[in-house]
Amino acid sequence: MSPLKCAVIGVGYLGKFHAEKYAALPDCELVGVVDTSLEAAQAVAARASSQPLTDYRELLGRVDAVSIVVPTSLHHQVAKEFLASGAHVLVEKPITVTVEEADELIRIAAEERRVLMVGHLERFNAALLALDLTEDKPIFIESHRLAPFKPRANDVSVVLDLMIHDIDIILDLVDCEVDRIDAKGVPVLTGDVDIANARIAFKNGSVANVTASRVSQKVERKMRMFMPNAYVSVDFQNRVLTRHRKGEGEMFPGIPEIVSEESVFEGGDALLEEIRHFVTCIRDSREPLVSGYAGRRALATATEITRLLNV
Repeated sequence: MSPLKCAVIGVGYLGKFHAEKYAALPDCELVGVVDTSLEAAQAVAARASSQPLTDYRELLGRVDAVSIVVPTSLHHQVAKEFLASGAHVLVEKPITVTVEEADELIRIAAEERRVLMVGHLERFNAALLALDLTEDKPIFIESHRLAPFKPRANDVSVVLDLMIHDIDIILDLVDCEVDRIDAKGVPVLTGDVDIANARIAFKNGSVANVTASRVSQKVERKMRMFMPNAYVSVDFQNRVLTRHRKGEGEMFPGIPEIVSEESVFEGGDALLEEIRHFVTCIRDSREPLVSGYAGRRALATATEITRLLNV
């Protein structure tokens, strides 16, 4: 089977890592890396043995698959052109600026029979992949995604920058229509919201309390899930999955004992697994773990939270 001809559009902080992963996969040929900065494109191309370009349109019709790692405002236009030209697309989160733009990409991908995948990287965190909730669905979820301030990725609020990771995971875990959302947030260092909290109530009775901050003094990426017979914690930062469940014995008379189990996943590479999954979906003609629909669903919820923060 001949290698897939691949390209990366936008090789800034995250895009350069996409290029490295494609270059490392034996069934991919990285034919081009694109950036508006020729110097940046040349630097990445030299390390990945690829061709540096400044105009992505030079690759339309020449590649089988692309990663789109440009500013969010450009996601729709760039992804639309590549899908229409017959390329499979992995677009970084959020999928687009608006739900209407996401709907158009989903429609084009379906018409062209192309894979449209959204780069919600935490879905490929080893600790989350090991989570099995087939027997119990969470009744209450609490997540905290905290980070110090960084000058990049500030073209969107903290909701679309950080919180959307947890929104996507929670929507997938609960798998039920949202009933009500309450949200509060404040700007601290930028002109947009830098710290926010949202309470998402689902029609099946489940509730999620989601906090995201990009002005914290520490890094924390944790999610806690409570079920009738178990409590599960996922530490995304350290790739640790902790399970607490009722045991057969008693801790006190009439009170069941708590049995705990901790799994640590060392050396995982979520981005490599994400891109490998993208390539596998192309090869096998199957829907990706984070489809265009999943990206659209997360965007719609994040957009509603953002609206509430601005009311």
